[in-house]
This record gives sequence, C-alpha cells and structure tokens, in this order.
Amino acid sequence: MAIESQEPPEQNRQISAKESDQDLVQQCLQGDSQCFRLLYRRHQKRVRSILYQLCDTSMLDDVVQEVFLRAWKGLPKFRQSSQFSTWLYRIAWNVASDYRQAAAQGRTRLQVITQHASTQQDAADVMHLHYQDLVKRGLANLSFDHRTILVLHDLEEIPQKEVAEILGIPVGTVKSRLFHARAAMRQFFQKEGVQL
Repeated sequence: MAIESQEPPEQNRQISAKESDQDLVQQCLQGDSQCFRLLYRRHQKRVRSILYQLCDTSMLDDVVQEVFLRAWKGLPKFRQSSQFSTWLYRIAWNVASDYRQAAAQGRTRLQVITQHASTQQDAADVMHLHYQDLVKRGLANLSFDHRTILVLHDLEEIPQKEVAEILGIPVGTVKSRLFHARAAMRQFFQKEGVQL
C-alpha cells in the first residue's frame, strides 16, 4: 500500500470569508496565521475609525499596527466567552490610552500644526472639512472617557452593552457618560454657532 505525500492542511485549505471570528481564532491558535490575516481584513477599518477619533492622525497607521500586534500576541489569552470584536476594540482603547499618555508628555506645537495641516489636505470638500474639524475639536474638548464613549457608541454605532464590555464598566456608567458627553458636545456646537 503506497502512502501519498500530503501538504499540511493549512496550505491546502481555502479560508472562507464566511467563517466566524471564533472559528478563525481557533485556527490561529492551532498555528494557521492566514486566519489572522482574515481577522485583520475584517476589523481593521473599524479599528482605524475608532482610533482616528481618539489619536492624532499622523500616527494612525502606527497605532493601528500596534493594536493588531497586541492582538496577535495576546490571542492565546483571549477568552472565547466574549466576542473577538469586543476584545479587539478593548485593545484599541488601551492602545489609544497609552498613546494619549505618551503624547501628553511629549507633544510639541509643531506636531499639532503638522497634523492639522495634513488633515486639511485630505479633505476636498470645504464644508465637510469644516464640520469634520468642528467634531474633532469638540471631541478634543471632552475628557478621554467621554470622547471614547461618543466615538464607540455614536460614531461607530457599537451597542451600549458592548461598549461596557470593551471599557470594563457597567452599562449604567456608559449611559451616564454618554448623556454628559452629548450635552458637552451640544454646548460646544452652540458656542460655535451651529444650530442643532
């Protein structure tokens, strides 16, 4: 009886885009790094969008890369009882918090001006740029906790229960922070002459 040589299963198998995050995580833990690439493709736009509102845009690519690096390294510690996306957004929030602390210690006026100028070059529509700038400035006036709540819930449309899981706080605290953050943003817009 002849034994046929076979390639390892991960080289023969096609990864389906319909596989759940949980299935992909299991396969990653079994050594299939291709599955993590699919997880990255699925979630990188949302992670980038969250971080865009919480960090300086000049460092966005580096910060997104840091989130996925931490996720890859931390995958063996991931509890399968929660959603992968919730766990990943928690990592994004932690990276944004670390970045914020580091930026507060060493940010220069030149970096702020450069970041602001590059943001203006990216937008073609002047009105869109104006409102985007207003939202960014309004968010910058909020505490980091309130800004995070608004970004996750209102801008990224993540349900309050999942936001609570991501941040490790009760749902009631999410609701309270959301209420106060929205009130502060309304006040900011009114000062800027924007009618809501």
